[in-house]
Amino acid sequence: MCGIVGYVGDKEASEFLIDGLRRLEYRGYDSAGIAVFDGERINITKKKGRLANLEAVLKEHPLHGHIGVGHTRWATHGQPSDVNSHPHGDCHNHFVVVHNGIIENYMELKKQLIAKGHIFKSETDSEVVAHLAEELDDGDFFSTIRKVTTRITGTYTLLFMNSDFPDTIICTKKSNPLIIGLGKGENFIASDIPAVINKTRRIFIINDNEIAIVKKDKVSVFDAEGLPVSKKVQEVTWTAEAAEKNGYPHFMLKEIYEQPKAVCDTTTIHVDKDGMVCFDNLNWTKADLENIDNILITACGTAYHAGLVAKHYIERFVKIPVEVDIASEYRYRQPLTSERTLCIVVSQSGETLDTLEALKEAKRLGARSIAVTNSIGSSIAREADYTIYTLAGPEIAVASTKAYTTQLVALLLLSLYMGQIKGTIRPELIKDITSALLTLPDKITEVLKEKDHMEKLADSLKDAKDIFYLGRSIDYAIAMEGALKLKEISYIHAEAYAAGELKHGTLALITKETPVIAVATQSHVASKMYSNIQEVRARGAEVIGIGYDDDPELEKYATDTVRIPRVDEFIAPILSVIPMQLLAYFTGIKRENDVDKPRNLAKSVTVE
Repeated sequence: MCGIVGYVGDKEASEFLIDGLRRLEYRGYDSAGIAVFDGERINITKKKGRLANLEAVLKEHPLHGHIGVGHTRWATHGQPSDVNSHPHGDCHNHFVVVHNGIIENYMELKKQLIAKGHIFKSETDSEVVAHLAEELDDGDFFSTIRKVTTRITGTYTLLFMNSDFPDTIICTKKSNPLIIGLGKGENFIASDIPAVINKTRRIFIINDNEIAIVKKDKVSVFDAEGLPVSKKVQEVTWTAEAAEKNGYPHFMLKEIYEQPKAVCDTTTIHVDKDGMVCFDNLNWTKADLENIDNILITACGTAYHAGLVAKHYIERFVKIPVEVDIASEYRYRQPLTSERTLCIVVSQSGETLDTLEALKEAKRLGARSIAVTNSIGSSIAREADYTIYTLAGPEIAVASTKAYTTQLVALLLLSLYMGQIKGTIRPELIKDITSALLTLPDKITEVLKEKDHMEKLADSLKDAKDIFYLGRSIDYAIAMEGALKLKEISYIHAEAYAAGELKHGTLALITKETPVIAVATQSHVASKMYSNIQEVRARGAEVIGIGYDDDPELEKYATDTVRIPRVDEFIAPILSVIPMQLLAYFTGIKRENDVDKPRNLAKSVTVE
């Protein structure tokens, strides 16, 4: 969840550390800090708040040296503060550490260390690791860190500095991301690729329980037993410019406008010249699918909403029952998952800890697994039996937009592919839908022309206390995503309801001060949806209707309408969510919020 960077070389470490942390700001954080060895000691500077606060202090009191680590923290243990910020040192800053994740047994360790005379400065679980290294120090940096990893439980990415080894950083990970960028006479460490991409395209991806010794001219990787590991150098294919705003005022708006390309890229790699669906890495047979009794989709947040849409796709086209489960709930009940279950996990980052652990649990119970992710080489991609990549490119804004729409595309194509193999969908229908998907980028471009209209509608919402989103069938799942976007960006309370449920209690909350956004793209429930709109209008609510540009009925009932081009009703969710993304964006802007980095949130959620 937090950002981690490290540097070993001949240049000023602090320059890379600050630049790297700036490139990881999209992950969400509440404080920042760096530690640099100056030739005699390790010096630490850290500040609560934005990175600019840290930079202001460093401008007055710079840290000089050629080796260092940095961190942006998202609070878990202990409130945001200077003292709780990372890096953390032991009693004498002999060992200094930065940490992502949670040390689950930190309280037990802390009590033991305090009993032995260690003095703690912070409330964090992370500081325990530095003191534990001090306690276990045997004079051999690598041996000491190996012993530390045997004593801690939980999830982590850890970078260690040791004042007795001024040319070395040792790093390790478990269920959290970690990469090493390879330079010439310098090497870089980070929790995510954007931190190093302007320095190198050559990286190592570190796997769970591996330990790396990083020097300026050498990187050595070992397994948990201390045996050498041969690592394959991977080349990063996207450019640093891809992570820039390209003239847009915010990353979120830029990424909304990148959706035509992202959808096109994700579609074209899986549709052959005959309009049929292909997944080269699956190679399933009809017998494989007939051995699946049920499908589990598990994910979190926006990805969970994509799973709710996929349930409609799969049950319609593949005729297999689908359960969609919140990943953080799945593994704490007794799920009826078996070797006849197919588990589909969805995660933009591929590092979402709850989703990763749900995937591991499903596999432990015997399920086969597919990951849908935007991150090549991520933890979830490596853990799953098969991986489908969404080609959304880097998504910097915390609130997901293009990653979500490409998840819907990938899941629709997967559903068509499964039905194609199983013989539960006519080839003509497959070709109709893939043809519609190939023209969808042009339709998205048309919807983006509603930008001014959505900005005007945001004026009517910016002062609301509560907003309700309504939908039926697939539109209900899309309404849930629309409500989440508004909550994330505007900080207005918003809730989505299956429209037919209003009269079972929620209608009591509808007043003339309660705006309602109603999605109506599913013809088989259209008349019911119009009735529900009339129900809220009768209670005084203003209703923004989202529907097709050739639907004259919607205007009769809604206060205002947002039009999308007529498309196949299974593709409509990919299109109808875009006005809601714009609405959330402009409402947040009008409320003067930081739409790229909403308060209390992070891009990659690598803690439970």
